[in-house]
Amino acid sequence: MKFTNGYWLLKPEYDMTFAVEAYKWQTTENSLKALCPGTSIRERGDTLNGGTLTVTLTAPVENVLRVNVCHFRGARPTGPRFATADEHVTPTFGEDENTVSIQSGELKATLSKAARSWSVVYSAKGKRLTESGFRGMARALHKPTGQSYMIDSLYLDVGEKVYGFGERFTPYVKNGQVVETWNEDGGTASEIAYKSVPFYMTNRGYGVFVEDPGDVSFEVASEKVERVQFSLPGEELTYDIIYGETPKEILMRYTALTGRPALPPAWSFGLWLTTSFTTSYDEQTVTKLIDGMAKYDIPLNVFHFDSFWMKGFNWCDFRWDPDTFPDPAGMLGRLKARELHICVWMNPYIAQESPLFAEGMENGYLIRKENGDVWQTDLWQAGMGIVDVTNPAARAWFCGYLKRLLDMGVDCFKTDFGERIPVRGIRYHDGSNPVKMHNYYSFLYNQMVFELLERERGQGEAMLFARSATAGGQQFPVHWGGDNSASYISMAETLRAGLSISHSGFGFWSHDISGFEKTAPADVYKRWCAFGMLSSHSRLHGSASYRVPWLFGEESCVVLKEFVNLKCRLMPYLFRVAVEAHQTGVPMLRPMMLEFPGDIAAEACDTQYMLGDQLLVAPVFHEDGHVDYYLPEGHWTHLLSGQVTEGSRWLRETHDFHSLPLMVRENTVLPMGVCDTRADYDYADGVTLHVFEPADGTLTLTIPDTAGNVDARYTLTVHGDEITVDKDTAKPCHVVLHRGGKTVPLS
Repeated sequence: MKFTNGYWLLKPEYDMTFAVEAYKWQTTENSLKALCPGTSIRERGDTLNGGTLTVTLTAPVENVLRVNVCHFRGARPTGPRFATADEHVTPTFGEDENTVSIQSGELKATLSKAARSWSVVYSAKGKRLTESGFRGMARALHKPTGQSYMIDSLYLDVGEKVYGFGERFTPYVKNGQVVETWNEDGGTASEIAYKSVPFYMTNRGYGVFVEDPGDVSFEVASEKVERVQFSLPGEELTYDIIYGETPKEILMRYTALTGRPALPPAWSFGLWLTTSFTTSYDEQTVTKLIDGMAKYDIPLNVFHFDSFWMKGFNWCDFRWDPDTFPDPAGMLGRLKARELHICVWMNPYIAQESPLFAEGMENGYLIRKENGDVWQTDLWQAGMGIVDVTNPAARAWFCGYLKRLLDMGVDCFKTDFGERIPVRGIRYHDGSNPVKMHNYYSFLYNQMVFELLERERGQGEAMLFARSATAGGQQFPVHWGGDNSASYISMAETLRAGLSISHSGFGFWSHDISGFEKTAPADVYKRWCAFGMLSSHSRLHGSASYRVPWLFGEESCVVLKEFVNLKCRLMPYLFRVAVEAHQTGVPMLRPMMLEFPGDIAAEACDTQYMLGDQLLVAPVFHEDGHVDYYLPEGHWTHLLSGQVTEGSRWLRETHDFHSLPLMVRENTVLPMGVCDTRADYDYADGVTLHVFEPADGTLTLTIPDTAGNVDARYTLTVHGDEITVDKDTAKPCHVVLHRGGKTVPLS
């Protein structure tokens, strides 16, 4: 949101109170507090007829400083608020003639005591990170409406790049953009986002988390090109500065504060096939689709029933359409006998035709207007209301219907929607602020369903396929990218969204292979299959047509099978990376700058990614098969061909449909399993350790079991072309050395 006309002039509709100086300050055991008037205080009379900002700095956890800026304190506090895992560490303080400071771990905030010189400099290990300075911190009053806004802005250094803000489909580097953290259902081809997170990080060693689930607006090197400005309605602003020596450390600290992702079950990493959205289907159709996958020997782990498993106009009543599925329990039993897991579509909206609407209205389980009426709309489902997730009784009622499906044999839910949440004239059961609830609804909605699954299926077996989210929502995986289109352009914007959400603490992420809207040409389908199978989770899904490969030609069946088989064999590696995401908050899909900090060329790469720490993936986005990608320093081996390429350069290559740049980092031990038909198996049983371009020394590797526990630990000692394996801690394995483009089996 912009408040100025250029650098000097204010927009005429605003009155601004800028922090001009720290007039007085004090330290307590846990805080540094400063009174900052909006005018310089030269004499006693200057203390009259003007506003002040009270700035309080505390240390919620080590290497994080929390900044609270308040104009008026008289407002009644309203929720919701983001839950943070504060440890309330005791900071250290310093003071000299010109400054006073507070420090948490290595992170220090230094407040200027000079008159007419507002400044808070954030630094770590003696290095300046950023600063709130001249005309940076303020309260704005919109004179026509009386609406107040709180603002701060932090300087950007030369070459500093900004990333994150949730799942954004806009350019990957966010400099020059206006980012409104307001969840909306806008597809993937606009600045609107399903998953808005008021957190960003830069390539200069810090991140910023605005602790407000409401309408936070960011001007990212836009209103003031040398700063990131953030503003929100109200009289109070709280944000955290999070220091990390590396980008991974920033994410570790951010997710320690807001929550780390649960570990999805191993079976969920296999291939998912759906009915698609508006297609016509019944049990015979479903069986035909599954039989077709078996005919082409394409492994399938999960089958998903999309919206029309329920009767039209009845969403959601959680009843199988009796005209289409007369024997749902029997059908699910027959599918599960084929070792398939089952997912069904749902959302938190209750159509007026659904029997649940009357129940919800009578018992106060639906969001109400201020006059007590149920809020309703015809957008999406006719006359629909929305479950009030702030009401414990409503949550229990809603989950009771989901439990019946679990008892029938359903394994997980696609928790669709959660973005179209009204704000005007709304009253929640717990009195929550409707504006703050707009985004936070997605958190409570997905939390409600995820916790039901944990109760019914047990920890380690719970997972969602969720579309909406905000900060903290990463705890309830998996999330997918929403309604994309069947084109290379949309495939690329989908990846940009995946990169951005990875910067926002989401460890697991998926997308609709070949695009949701329209039907892809065969070349797009085949290229997207490779990209999709080299994502944490992989789902074939569309709108008006089935996404089974034989509809796109015989070669599509071959390509899909090859990449499904490859992913299954990579599961000893991929599931280790998944456990790491769960334990540390470092995502599976990693932007290049996350794995190669300080590499300037890597900082803007938006058409490639690291899958864990050892595999580089560059999807093909062009019909002629050409792909441009960047290899950081070192020797890289193409996993599929064995060719070795020297890094520190850009490459242009042409790949057929059976290949793409899938490069293994040097000094890597890549475990590959014996099973290529399922994602959940004994990963260490008969595993082959592929050792790529190793240096002399010791390499270590752990392989988890499907519960995420360490199952095998290997220590490899390399001396030239000789490799020995510590037999005391390792299960039996095969070892293959890859050096100079040659493959040498060693055992």
